[in-house]
Amino acid sequence: MEVKIRNRSRIMQVIALLIFMTLVWAYAQLEWGVPQGVKRKVVQLRGTITTADGKVLARSSVDGKRVYPQGKLAGQIVGMMGATEGLEGLEFAYNRVLESGTDVRLTLDTRIQASAEAALSAAVPRHQAEYGSVVVMETRTGRILAAASYPSFDPNRWRDFSQDDRRNRPFLDVFEPGSTIKGLVVAAAMNEGLTTPNTEYETPMRRYIGGRWGSTIGDVVAHPLRLTTQQILRYSSNVGMSHIVENFPSAELRDYLTQFGFGRDVSLPTVMTATGRLQPLRNWGDLVRATNAFGQGMSSTTLQMAAAYNALANDGLYVSPRLVEGAGGVERHEVLRPEVARTTRNMLQFVIEDGIPTQAGIRGYALAGKTGTAQVVVGNRYSNSVYNSTFAGFFPADAPRVTVAVMVHGAKVRFQGSQLAAPIYQNIAADILSRWGSAPAIAPEASE
Repeated sequence: MEVKIRNRSRIMQVIALLIFMTLVWAYAQLEWGVPQGVKRKVVQLRGTITTADGKVLARSSVDGKRVYPQGKLAGQIVGMMGATEGLEGLEFAYNRVLESGTDVRLTLDTRIQASAEAALSAAVPRHQAEYGSVVVMETRTGRILAAASYPSFDPNRWRDFSQDDRRNRPFLDVFEPGSTIKGLVVAAAMNEGLTTPNTEYETPMRRYIGGRWGSTIGDVVAHPLRLTTQQILRYSSNVGMSHIVENFPSAELRDYLTQFGFGRDVSLPTVMTATGRLQPLRNWGDLVRATNAFGQGMSSTTLQMAAAYNALANDGLYVSPRLVEGAGGVERHEVLRPEVARTTRNMLQFVIEDGIPTQAGIRGYALAGKTGTAQVVVGNRYSNSVYNSTFAGFFPADAPRVTVAVMVHGAKVRFQGSQLAAPIYQNIAADILSRWGSAPAIAPEASE
C-alpha cells in the first residue's frame, strides 16, 4: 500500500514538473523567441484628448506611442509627450489625469479652430510679421472655441520645432493691448455716469497731460476739433480718451480694469496662463490714468482681452474662460449694468460700420469691435518700427454669440490694427456665420 502511494506521489511530481517546464518554455518564447526586428505590442492606458465636436487630438497607439491624429490643429494647446510623461500643453497640465486612463474633453470646436489657424497663417506671413494669436469664446458660457497660434506646431514631430513654435501664445504672450482698451474704458465711464455717447469734448490732435512731469499725447487719425464719445471711439482719439477719464478717480478706473480681468490670474484650472500687469495704484497720476485709457502702460494676453470684451458681449457679466469640460473654477461677476453694455455694443458696431466697414465688416451682418495699434517697448523705450496689431469684437452685435480677440506682433507691412488684425477677425466671423447658416439682415443688393 505504501509503495502505491509513493509511486503516485512520484507521478504527481513528474506531472507538476512538466507543467512548470511548459510554462517556463512558453514564457521564454514570449520573452526571447520574438523574431528580430518585430516589436511586441503593448497597450498603454493613457487617456485621449478630444474636442467638443468629437475629434481626437491625442491618443495612444497599440505599441504605446502617443499619436496626434489632427496634426498641427491645436498643436500648442495639446502639447506633447516625452518617453513616459507629458512635457508641454495639456499633456503636461493633465498628465496625472491622462496617466490614470481618464479622457480629457476640450471646449474647442475643430472647425472654428481650423478657421482661426487658417486666418493667422494667411495674414502673418503676408504682412511679414513674427507671430500671432487668436481666441474665440462662446459668449454666454465662456467656453473657448478656438485658441490659435502662429507659427504652427505638429506634436507628432515635436523635435523638429523650436521652443517658440511650441509656445501657446494666446495664453502666454503678454503685450500692451493699445486702443482696444478704449471700448472697455468708455463703458466703465458710462457706467459711472461720467460720459454719454453724445457728450462732446475739445479734441486737438495733441494735448499735454500730467503737469511738471507730464508728457504730450497725440492722435494718428485726422479728426474734427470737437468729438463726441461715440466719435472718439470711431477715430480712436487718445486725446479724447484723456478727457473722458479726467474726472475718473484712478482707484475706480483701475478697479474696473481688474474686474475686466486685467492684472490678475485667469481662472482657468490647471492650464498655464500669463497674468499681464496693471501698474500699482501709487503710480496712477494724471498721465498714467490717461495712457491706461488707451491701453499703454498696461499689459494683457489675448485670452484676457477676449474675456474682457466678452463681458461687453454678455450684457456686462464677466465669465472666466473655460477650456476643459467639467474642470470647474468658473468665475462670474457683473462689471457693467446690462443697458450700459448694450449701449457700448451699439457704439462699437458704429466703429466698424462707419470707420472700417471693408476691413472688419460683413455687409448685411451686425459686427462690433475695436482695433488697436500699440508700439512695442524695445530697450526701455517705445519703438518706432515694432508694433502689435490688435482687434477685439463680437457678433451678432445685438445678441452676441461669439467673442473674438486677435493679436499679431512685429508686422513690417501694413501693421495698423485696421489693416491686419481687423481683417483676421472679419475672415473668422465670415466663416462662422457661414457655418451657422445665418442669413444677412439686409440683402447686399438692397444696401447698394
